[in-house]
Amino acid sequence: MSVNTDFGLQDMNKKELVAFISQHINSPSEELIQTASTIRDKNYGKRVFLRGLIEVSNYCKNDCFYCGIRRSNKNVDRYRLSKQEILHCAEVGYSLGFRTFVLQGGEDLVEDEIICELILALKKNFPDVAVTLSLGEKSYDVYKSFKEAGADRYLLRHEAAEENLYSKLHPSELKLSERKNCLYTLKELGFQVGAGFLVDPPGQTLEDLAEDLLFLKKLNPQMVGIGPFIPHKDTVFRNEKAGRLEATLAMIAMVRILLPKALLPSTTALSTISPNGRILGLKCGGNVVMPNLSPQDVRKNYMLYDNKQILNEEAAEGLEKLKRQVEEAGFVADMARGDHLDF
Repeated sequence: MSVNTDFGLQDMNKKELVAFISQHINSPSEELIQTASTIRDKNYGKRVFLRGLIEVSNYCKNDCFYCGIRRSNKNVDRYRLSKQEILHCAEVGYSLGFRTFVLQGGEDLVEDEIICELILALKKNFPDVAVTLSLGEKSYDVYKSFKEAGADRYLLRHEAAEENLYSKLHPSELKLSERKNCLYTLKELGFQVGAGFLVDPPGQTLEDLAEDLLFLKKLNPQMVGIGPFIPHKDTVFRNEKAGRLEATLAMIAMVRILLPKALLPSTTALSTISPNGRILGLKCGGNVVMPNLSPQDVRKNYMLYDNKQILNEEAAEGLEKLKRQVEEAGFVADMARGDHLDF
């Protein structure tokens, strides 16, 4: 089978993108998947970068309608890891070979100076690691202070690039324009920037997905997180259907073709909706997996959606099992920093 180089995806307008998405969203073609895989291999080979994820806090000042740790959910046992606990997680991860740590949390009201102190401590203790933050919307000055403290990357999924859909998923005080401004600010400050979106949240249309692709083309981020919507029992979307595996895989493949050098995680959400979801995500162009280094006793409290897969990959034998799964699928598990090719 001859593989199309890029389907002309780079040059499509919104109408053309909608037509292309409609062809693949229910069942991505073998040609689409093979094209995405070939483009990934051309840029990164078969390497799959393993990042150590530390879920630092489940406090959040926001009330996003789809999220299990939303402010108004009173059924969450809230926690906030101390600096010492986070550094211990990193020490364990470093001994296992991780050279990227991803600090993820809700939009907590903890002082930003404390985050800066934590970044400085991580860089002092582990000078050869990359520090990625995923802590939500901040001001220019705060992002600048994180960068000056040594943070390398920042993940801030835009969730939906179309105004109407964004407003259906978020309360009125959250603005899509502000989310996009934050992403451009992060790029200006020199971060490796991650955006991303949900697949199949309530009300999403093919036009919305086309808008996501157009926004990503314009932003040109270094990382893109794409995951299926999964309902949470304590949100207004509790009775909605979970996102489709095939649709999520199709969008991962399209983003790989659109952004050939991007770092694309194959997410826990994929393995939540399908036992083999994470490997399938890699086969559609993904090249990042983020095993969880958070303390076991808090993982059950960081539930953005129901039925999240809690795997014991922080332990040596769990990590070895993950590496075997990755390598049996034809990839090479890589514990290096795994920077974007332009950094």
